[in-house]
Amino acid sequence: MKYLIAIIGLLVVLALAWVASKDRKRIKYKPIILMIGIQLVLSYVLLNTRFGLVIIKAIAAVFDKLLAYAGSGVDFVFGGIANKGQAPFFLSVLLPIVFISVLIGIFQYFKILPLFMRGIGLLLSKVNGMGKLESYNAVASAMVGQSEVFITVKKQLDKLPEHRLYTLCASAMSTVSMSIVGAYMTMIEPKYVVTAIVINLFGGFIISSIINPYEVDEKEDILEIQDEHKQSFFEMLGEYILDGFKVAIIVGAMLIGFVALIAAINNVFDLVFGISFQEILGYIFAPFAFLMGIPGSEIVKAGGIMATKLVTNEFVAMMSLTDIANGLSSRTVGIISIFLVSFANFSSIGIIAGAVKGLSEKQGNTVARFGLKLLYGATLVSFLSAVIVSFIL
Repeated sequence: MKYLIAIIGLLVVLALAWVASKDRKRIKYKPIILMIGIQLVLSYVLLNTRFGLVIIKAIAAVFDKLLAYAGSGVDFVFGGIANKGQAPFFLSVLLPIVFISVLIGIFQYFKILPLFMRGIGLLLSKVNGMGKLESYNAVASAMVGQSEVFITVKKQLDKLPEHRLYTLCASAMSTVSMSIVGAYMTMIEPKYVVTAIVINLFGGFIISSIINPYEVDEKEDILEIQDEHKQSFFEMLGEYILDGFKVAIIVGAMLIGFVALIAAINNVFDLVFGISFQEILGYIFAPFAFLMGIPGSEIVKAGGIMATKLVTNEFVAMMSLTDIANGLSSRTVGIISIFLVSFANFSSIGIIAGAVKGLSEKQGNTVARFGLKLLYGATLVSFLSAVIVSFIL
């Protein structure tokens, strides 16, 4: 039965993308089928095999170590604030972003990260039927973040037609930044974080290939990656430390605002209608949760978390999942965890449009115009990843 629901869910996701397609005659189905197959294989390997378990444990161990190193710095500065035995969210989850940001800066400075991103991007372009720039951008988005990635391709931004710009932005919204992966791993199981990052990479190409199909002229597909202005090593360290701290502060501020707002709205709805706002959203998203393979008794709760992610952000939704995880089946927790690992929410439209506008006024306005279509596609990527995993769990 679960396979039948998963197949129906997969067909629904593809149909929803097909309905929004701007040129259905140009959709290339062979790369799409190939990438869906790759998603299924990778999900099975990462979640259901000993080899996958070893990989996940190794990655989780690396991030555990990084978080421990980050904790040394946090304890030195803020150690007296927390009560013994307690770990405030800002100190234990958000501030370690600063240290991971520094590591990304070091790998960037020594050209290790750009080399890796180019190599993986080139391999991906052979599979997805898209251009080298699109493939590089998808990998780079997962490494350096949805706003920072556009700096690396700023030489080409003004030259890009709208259809290629859409694919670049869709990749940025469908992935997550490596700097906050450690934060996610403190809230949901590392195996789901790693699996979601890997299959979202292909999911972004699948949905974009349907919604936004096009051919790339090889003469136009020149990958020019912008090197940052030459800095000394310690200048770079200072910049990435401050960037990491800004991210932590921004995420913290957004959490304060969104969590407080959701609490207020829930209370108002409860007083007026006798049901919380999240429960109403849960009923709206329940059919999608069912198609993702979640048991009928849990679809309303799961739908509420899915909706919370869309209207707020993934951190708020992960906190909601953590609060009710004990009352859900392990299958439901796994599927919802996969759905949550992306930047597909309303605030990301502003973040991406702002990042592009800072580099190109004209292209920033273009991104703002297709912002809702961008969010629609990125949400379908999350939906697709959850359906793929429902075959495996």
